[in-house]
Amino acid sequence: MKNVILIGILIALIVTGTGPELSAQVSRLEKKIDSLFIIASSGEVTHRDQNEPAMDSIAALGQPAVPFLIEKFSTKSARERWTVIWILQRIGSPAVPDLVRALDRADALIVQRVCWALGDIKDSAAVEPLMNIANHADWQVRGQSVRALGRIRHSLATPVIMTALEDTVGQVRKSAVVAARQVGVAESIPRLVQMLSDSFYGARLEAVESLMALDTPQVIAAIADVLDAGPYQAGNLGCDVLGRLATDAAVDILAEQVRADDPVRRGHAAVALLTADPEDNCGYHRFITVDDTDRILQLKLESVRAMQDDEQR
Repeated sequence: MKNVILIGILIALIVTGTGPELSAQVSRLEKKIDSLFIIASSGEVTHRDQNEPAMDSIAALGQPAVPFLIEKFSTKSARERWTVIWILQRIGSPAVPDLVRALDRADALIVQRVCWALGDIKDSAAVEPLMNIANHADWQVRGQSVRALGRIRHSLATPVIMTALEDTVGQVRKSAVVAARQVGVAESIPRLVQMLSDSFYGARLEAVESLMALDTPQVIAAIADVLDAGPYQAGNLGCDVLGRLATDAAVDILAEQVRADDPVRRGHAAVALLTADPEDNCGYHRFITVDDTDRILQLKLESVRAMQDDEQR
């Protein structure tokens, strides 16, 4: 109760104070926040039960605490960085105006962490400011701004997400792939299929997950387009996606690919076909042939069948 009363007094003084009096009250508020923050971000066992109450006490200050928290984003400590973000989450929308203004900072480290916080708060008021810095010179700022836009899930961010899918840095492309899934950007499907052959493995793997979450008929049609004419690796991973989608149209396509000349493609298609239709309801398993000279294909098929047998037991 004493803390609550003190907090109320400090806020009132900040609102009503002027000149030297205001500066003195701001200084006392900063010291109070610093003291609480030491406890909130402490990794000491003796402070474990005090971490959350200390964060709640700072968050109870609301917007007046935000400028001081932003300054702490320059820390090299991961624990302190996360503590700032957790407190800002608790403050919520009242923190957004100060955070948005901080996006103009020259320090890219602070800007990227501000983006992170805005994404976790998920207030749509931050969408346009985040879009405005999505072409920042620092790739980490670009990545965090796109990540934040994805977490806010506003369709206004669609053009920025589409642009970020073409970024020269793999981590930024990965953030854009995730954002496309979160926002539900259907127009990204052809590009996501192409990204199944992305040079950055993180972008490739997230592209699989995003395609699984977007419009299934459009995804299947886009994968069908690359199986013969598109990037080779995109076709292989495309088979994996088809196997997980497991629709009739996907199974029909896999039945064709399982007879491909390339053994690697046959392997992907065969595994996907067994995954999509383990009971052979479509009668396509007869097309799965094990070439004695291709031990890798044999092992893949044996692995899938053994896993399916284990699941049935």
